[in-house]
Amino acid sequence: MNPVLFDFPTEFYTERLFIRIPLPGDGKLMVEAVNSSIEEFKPWLPFAQEKQTVEEAEAHIRKSHAEFLQRTNLQLLVFLKDTDELIASSGLHHINWDIPKFEIGYWLDSRFSGKGYMTEAVEGISAFAFKELHAKRLEIRCDARNKKSRAVAERVGFNLEGILENSAMAVDGSEIRDTCVYARVRK
Repeated sequence: MNPVLFDFPTEFYTERLFIRIPLPGDGKLMVEAVNSSIEEFKPWLPFAQEKQTVEEAEAHIRKSHAEFLQRTNLQLLVFLKDTDELIASSGLHHINWDIPKFEIGYWLDSRFSGKGYMTEAVEGISAFAFKELHAKRLEIRCDARNKKSRAVAERVGFNLEGILENSAMAVDGSEIRDTCVYARVRK
């Protein structure tokens, strides 16, 4: 089946969060969240090496919206249900619809860290992927030195399948790093 023809929800809720597709106009919210956390993101995220402009963030949002509709990349924005504040971005990336298999990526606005929001979001996105997308495999890949990302993967019950040694460059290009591969599968 052509993935473009696959209908599934574009939004859902968890206990404290509202998770949805990026929409045109979200760039301003995105740039505020990213720029407030830029120093924490810098070691791990290539796009966070310099502060973003609203125009750059809006262009990214619109591209992500189109990719969601094309089913090539399913970025999701995470909002607090009670206040509608954008606190995180996540999604299902590196998609193989034949299996189906997805990689969950995520970042959290550092002003909201330590409250379990990212764990809740990844649990919700995992449930969404298994139920709505019939996923057979979900992966979380992260730099072996990124303790916070590793902790989220472990808290939501993903198994560390292995560490790929010398598999990626540090985002600043300064050295070669190892990559952890966590996974959760459904038979």
